[in-house]
Parts: sequence; structure tokens; C-alpha cells
Amino acid sequence: MTDQERLAAYDRLYADLLKERDKVLTDMDKLRAAGKNRGAAFQQLLAQKLTVQNLIGRFEIYGIKET
Repeated sequence: MTDQERLAAYDRLYADLLKERDKVLTDMDKLRAAGKNRGAAFQQLLAQKLTVQNLIGRFEIYGIKET
């Protein structure tokens, strides 16, 4: 794998993390609107949100941020 390919892979990973975060937030909003913010599905989404935000935060530590 060349440096160019590796950089492209990191760019795709970061973009996928942002998409996943947006989907999780949308799903959480739907459950919250339905009054199901104490259920197992909501708790799983919350854990997933925290994990994804942690990964995005690690990218930001190295200067990679949303545009």
C-alpha cells in the first residue's frame, strides 16, 4: 500500500465515522421522540455514539477535523 492509498483509506474511514455518527444521532432522536429513551436500543445507540465520537476526537487530536 502506497502512502497515497493509505491516506485515502484514512480519509474514507473518517468520512464513514462522520456518517455513522449522523445516523446514530438521527436514530436516537427518533427513539427519543417516541418516548423510548430508556430502552435497550437507545442505550446501545448511546454507547455506539460515544465510541464513534471518541474515534472522531482522536482524529481531531492529530489535526483532522470536519470541513
